[in-house]
Amino acid sequence: MDKRRLTTGIAKYLVNPVVKLVAGRSPWWALLETRGRKTGEARRTPVTNGLQGGTFWIVAEHGARSNYVKNLKADPHVRVKVNGRWRTGIATPMPEDDPRARQRTLGRFNSAMVRAVGTDLLTIRIDLDP
Repeated sequence: MDKRRLTTGIAKYLVNPVVKLVAGRSPWWALLETRGRKTGEARRTPVTNGLQGGTFWIVAEHGARSNYVKNLKADPHVRVKVNGRWRTGIATPMPEDDPRARQRTLGRFNSAMVRAVGTDLLTIRIDLDP
């Protein structure tokens, strides 16, 4: 089994269900909501709290192969629950951005985990509505 499939399975079935319980209300975690590219249903993924002013930053550990990245490419209108509040915005993949440099501006613990398990880091910028 390859690293991406292994870490995706661990995240999907072990880590994410637990983190979703606090994501969006914790200072460290937020909840990203995309629309399923095939079903149109809401899909929620816990991410590092990357709120910086009117912009929300994410470093996707498996880049364009992450399901939530595929979803936001199909429909860039997303919601982020951060600090107990849902905010809407437009997501844009930033392949020209240095994801490791970006991670230095985000939470240390989760950034270290993303680097450790990631296979193809990709920065995502979400321009939040005022």
